[in-house]
Amino acid sequence: MALASLGHEVHVITLDFPGAPYEELQGSLYIHRVPVSAPAPSFHSWVLLFNNFFEKRVGQLAHEFGPPDVLHIHDWLTVPAGVAAKHLLRVPLVMTFHSTEASRSSNSPSTESAMVEGLEWWGSFEAARIIAVSGWMKSEVLTRLKTPEDKVEQIPNAVEPLKFEGPVDAMAARARWNVGEGQKMITAVGRLTPQKGFDDLIRAYPAIRRAVPESRLVIVGDGHMRTELESIADQEHVREVTTFTGFISDGELVEALRSSDVVVVPSRFEPFGIIALEAMAAGVPLVVSRVGGLKEIVDDSMDGIEVEPNNPSAIAEATIRILSDKELASRLAARGEEKVKSYSWENVAKRTLGVYQDAARRTKYE
Repeated sequence: MALASLGHEVHVITLDFPGAPYEELQGSLYIHRVPVSAPAPSFHSWVLLFNNFFEKRVGQLAHEFGPPDVLHIHDWLTVPAGVAAKHLLRVPLVMTFHSTEASRSSNSPSTESAMVEGLEWWGSFEAARIIAVSGWMKSEVLTRLKTPEDKVEQIPNAVEPLKFEGPVDAMAARARWNVGEGQKMITAVGRLTPQKGFDDLIRAYPAIRRAVPESRLVIVGDGHMRTELESIADQEHVREVTTFTGFISDGELVEALRSSDVVVVPSRFEPFGIIALEAMAAGVPLVVSRVGGLKEIVDDSMDGIEVEPNNPSAIAEATIRILSDKELASRLAARGEEKVKSYSWENVAKRTLGVYQDAARRTKYE
């Protein structure tokens, strides 16, 4: 949207979604949703299958609108379609890395991981320029994929601070998540997977409850680890004071963040950490793990508190500090709100345009 608002014609090709139109136009932003009409026996085979449908749609759009000036793909999921379109249309390819398979899988070998790493390398080789969303992600691309350093540009993800402005009925929002009047709301947001470290937060919560008995833990999101996390909450005797919201809408997420007293991001692996920026935009103090992109976003004790990963005791100590010290909480939140202004979509769009222009200069066809 930010690229379109700068006067560029942008075509986004994505998968269809129930209830969403196949074609949508917002100013000069075109959204093309592609249905996949054939079954697949596994996730990885389904990815390769939908790339086939994406290739066809790219060809149709090139015939209708003319070839694009640049193609932009994200992570390994659309590498086959992106590389095929690059050679078919003879236009430059840009690839953004939000994470790598080695980090996601903790270097656990499997045939699927080997395939994904192969696609990551293929995309990085074929791309004229690469965007990494953090310094940590850039180092992963350079070392893991052996990419030349002058090919990689570090450009962060962005947030829209305006989304977090305006009135919010905090009392109603908190009541929705079973947070009573006068209680402190501790919020964590993300997919319920081992990488997110929510089990460490739940194990930290008994100590937090002893220090701040008027608190409630709200875990926003869903995933395959939910049953296990609920079991851990039972074992730690905090299930009755922990709310698992499941999936919620964007609007409800804004309300949840704006209504929180502290947001905790206890990740074991986080290539960027967009929830940290969203918490800052919402004006809420942060506790984050000192990993990946999170440690680049947060300046410890300046606009958030960093803790070592896999450390429930450290999570508890930092959370208690914020909940027990109004002056500290207010200072961290205010500095976070100021910092997040530099992560605007307009700034990111302008830097991305620079990468596109350089990709066009670098691309040569014999």
